[in-house]
Formats: sequence, structure tokens, C-alpha cells
Amino acid sequence: MDRRLTREALRLLEAHQAFVRATVVETRGSVPGKVGASMILRPDGSTVGTVGGAALEERIKAIARSALVERASGLHHFDLKSWVEGGLPSLCGGSVAIAVEFVAPQPNLLLWGGGHVAAALARLLPTLEYDHTVADDRADWVSVDRFPDAERREVVDPGALFDRLEPERYTHLYVLGYDAGKDTEVLAGAIERFPNEIGLIASQAKRAHIFAELRRRGAPAARVERIRAPVGIAIGAQTPEEIAVSIVAEIIRGRHPEATAKNPRESRAPKAVRSHARAP
Repeated sequence: MDRRLTREALRLLEAHQAFVRATVVETRGSVPGKVGASMILRPDGSTVGTVGGAALEERIKAIARSALVERASGLHHFDLKSWVEGGLPSLCGGSVAIAVEFVAPQPNLLLWGGGHVAAALARLLPTLEYDHTVADDRADWVSVDRFPDAERREVVDPGALFDRLEPERYTHLYVLGYDAGKDTEVLAGAIERFPNEIGLIASQAKRAHIFAELRRRGAPAARVERIRAPVGIAIGAQTPEEIAVSIVAEIIRGRHPEATAKNPRESRAPKAVRSHARAP
């Protein structure tokens, strides 16, 4: 095992960045990269490590770039024989199988509002090794006692949230606030500056009110529709703890789309998932 690649994989995981890892898992005959040879493709397209170089490596880089975009993994076989149909332009003469693995970014949640659902979520996240930050404009609701495992606890006005925190560091934003006006302020900033998943706990009436207000302020409909509301898988959740479970289940499903697609029960589920994760 290459310690350099292990350290880089750990660094990317800690930075909550997706990457692709390619590993030689089987060889026959003469090949440049032996079993275990690995390469990592970073989000910026740069690489570290090698699976053998030359045409084989360039082909794997192209496959890895596609895997990063499509969030897909797969096993790929190559003949290193330029004289056979479909073979790579190589004279090595052997064959190789390379596993290309998309590694999803480790979830890092930003929770706006330190209420009961946020506290219930925060108790679940460490068991999954998911990180979280909680922010509220009420100091008592983001205390160490309420959120002992949070990476950060910020007391901040809703309009200044993304000036205080770096939005690109977070994979999910959940707006779990206690005040529709303040939630609207957070969402107005989020649809402009937050690059990843945005979720809102809301009743149908609250959702309609907030979406209408965002459009009244001039937000394009496509940006407003980025906001998922309500959030969570439809499991009939009622209590804060049940709502937290439904939200975490939705995150897990999003991290493993290929497994969900193969599950016949999931394939029969409606495309627009709704739960009872609603708030007044």
C-alpha cells in the first residue's frame, strides 16, 4: 500500500472533496503496473500515483474524469497488445483489470437553527462519521452543551452566514430555523452562494410563502427550485428524532445512487420523495 496515496485520500476525505481512485486488481502476462498500483484523480483534474503509465494511464485518467462527473464506479479490462482488435497501443503483451472507484465527499452539514431537529441530527451524525457546523442568531441555542460534537458553533445574523462561513466547505445546508423571515434570509444567500444540497424543513404553507418571497426579490425560479422542502425520506416521521433519521437516510441514499438503483423496492418509489419532516 502506497502511504502517499493513503495520506492524500485521507486529506481529501477530511476536506470533504470527492475523488476517484483507480487500482490495478488483476494482471496477466507482462504489464507495467502490478496488482495494487493505484492512482487518485483529484477534483481539479490533477493526479497522484500511477497505474502503469503510457496509453493505459491516459485511458484511465479519461475514465476517472467521467467517473467523477457521473459519480460512478466500475471495473475495466484492457489488453496491452497493439496488434489485437481493441487493444491499447502497447507492446507489453499482457492484460490488466483496473477498478475505478468514485469516492463521494464525506458529508459535512451546515445546520441553520439550533432547535430540536438540529440537536437530534447532531446526535446521529458522529455515529456515521459525518461532520457538522451549527449556526443560529441565538447564543443559547448553539451552546457546547447542545452541540458537543460540532466542528463549529456560530452565533451569527442570518444575512451574514456566508460571510462568516465558507459555503464550499459544506456538502449539505439544512435550514431548520424558528423564524420564516430569518430562514428566508439564509436561503436568499444560499441560492446565490451555496454550491451543494439545500434543504428546508417547512409546511406546505411556509414553503409557498418563502418561495414566493424569494421570487419577489428577483431570484430566478431555477435557483429557488434548488431548495428541497420538505426534506427526508417519506417514513412518516413525526418527532425530531424520527425526522433526523429520515434526513440522514436521504443523505445515505444520495451517497450510494448505484445501490439504490439496483434495489427493486427503491425503483418503485416516487421520484419526488416527500416526508413528514415539516415545521409550522
